[in-house]
Amino acid sequence: MPDLTYTELLYLACGAFLLTGVMVLWRRDLRAVIRLFALQGLALAAVIGVLAAHQGDLELALVGIGVGALRAGLLPYLMARALAAGGEDRETRPLVNVSASLVVAAALAMLAYAISRPLTELAPSPATRAVPVALTVLLVGFFVLVTRRRALSQVVGFLLMDNAITATAFLTTSGVPLVVELGVSLDVLLAILVLYVLTNRIRASFGGTDLDELRELHD
Repeated sequence: MPDLTYTELLYLACGAFLLTGVMVLWRRDLRAVIRLFALQGLALAAVIGVLAAHQGDLELALVGIGVGALRAGLLPYLMARALAAGGEDRETRPLVNVSASLVVAAALAMLAYAISRPLTELAPSPATRAVPVALTVLLVGFFVLVTRRRALSQVVGFLLMDNAITATAFLTTSGVPLVVELGVSLDVLLAILVLYVLTNRIRASFGGTDLDELRELHD
């Protein structure tokens, strides 16, 4: 693959990866949030696929296919099932409103670029220059995790962080061994299955998954 084409495709995939993460802050409809997470999984798979094509690495390409199947297919399916079972399809009372959240996202992007500047200057390459994008998604995921009230929204925040960590690993090391990625993916899948079961149990016992309401019941 020519270097110019590689750079353009990599940055296009990273741009989609960042955009889907930021748009999670914009949407309150949980179905839309799940769809955005699935699109981000496709964007992450595209990032890995571009790296694999540039390096001519078949194993890396297989990892990209596996990541896409898990994070754009299986995990969104499980979250959609949990959402359908609960009937709560909106994030009604986030701690920070949409406008303020987007302003915070812009500030987090600038922070990410400032933090990662030493790395991009130390090893300048198209892949390392895209690391601030992954770090921005990591910070956005953490912001979603601490400001959303619905359990499913917080699961999405956790998964955004995991996607960002995975993207950073591939961008900085040009790929990780297949067995390592499979191990990490299985850990994530196990965590989601546990959260899925736990969410259904909470909903069956208390009638909802709004964490503030559950705290009031505890008090």
